[in-house]
Amino acid sequence: MTSIDELKLRDWTPKSRLHAQETDVPLPHTPCIDVHNHLGRWLSADGDWIIPDVGELLRTMDARRVEAIVNLDGMWGEELDANLERYDRAHPERFHTFCQLDWSLLTQADGGRLLVENLEDSARRGARGVKIWKTLGLSVRDSGDHLVAPDDPRVVEVVRRAGELGLPVLIHTADPIAFFDPLDAENERLDELRGAPDWWFGDTDRHPSFDALLDAHARLVLACPETDIIGAHVGCAAEDLDRVSVLLDAAPRYHVDIAGRLAELGRQPRRFARLVAQHPDRVLFGTDIYPAEDEQYRLHFRFLESADESFEYAPGEPIPPQGRWTISAAALDPVLLPALYRDNARRVLGV
Repeated sequence: MTSIDELKLRDWTPKSRLHAQETDVPLPHTPCIDVHNHLGRWLSADGDWIIPDVGELLRTMDARRVEAIVNLDGMWGEELDANLERYDRAHPERFHTFCQLDWSLLTQADGGRLLVENLEDSARRGARGVKIWKTLGLSVRDSGDHLVAPDDPRVVEVVRRAGELGLPVLIHTADPIAFFDPLDAENERLDELRGAPDWWFGDTDRHPSFDALLDAHARLVLACPETDIIGAHVGCAAEDLDRVSVLLDAAPRYHVDIAGRLAELGRQPRRFARLVAQHPDRVLFGTDIYPAEDEQYRLHFRFLESADESFEYAPGEPIPPQGRWTISAAALDPVLLPALYRDNARRVLGV
């Protein structure tokens, strides 16, 4: 047995001795639409489909009353067609595939025009929306080798064009605040960054600050008032819901999803509940679970609907992946649940 003086932090996996209420919420209050998920090949380690068996996914969706899933992996061109064929066309209204933009076009002299043409081609092929990933602002560069910010005029132009085409834009800017903090004893996501060092953006010689990126995100949103925009991961600032609320107040067609942020929302459940109550038509259900799992859907329903306290947001993990804490549920007013689960998404998607 290792002595306490020899025990390393990474080997310390304490088990809670708290006796707390456990509520099983197998089904959502209202059939739901998952507006943030990955079903394609873009994020797959082996280049194959993240979902090997679409029929099995549909059975999971039916069992958990998931009405539809937004697939953010459409990319463009032939890859978009492949995603649309596999999901949207094979199973109408169960899947809504978003395209992405070919940012490499900005390395060409007329990159802004080419980027708009790239979007228009995806719209003609049947894309249901646009996904903008965090590489914009962190690594995308143009023909002059300049870092392209989220509020770059060429980005504003293409997002405005998306609005004209009736396509919502889901944008992920920056990453958790701790990913921009020094890698020291005070960084609350050190476990995670130790396992994924490429996720650290705290080198100011290479990357903008978190605040600079979120300010640019806000300027992009405000510059595109006719486009429905979804700020991924609770407006890309789940640790600062006051900041998120300010932008929601300022931009009537700005929305946020809750995907991938139970760990953050669950340590401020009352503040999150207040955000939903203040902006009932602007918060959307999403999970960012890939591959989509039965257990994780139930966990999300439990967080939104129960009043449980201090439970694991990653059951079975010896060290929680996004921070060494437990979460408590939001116990949302049932009146707010139909909009969050489904109605807001239906409006934004034009369903």
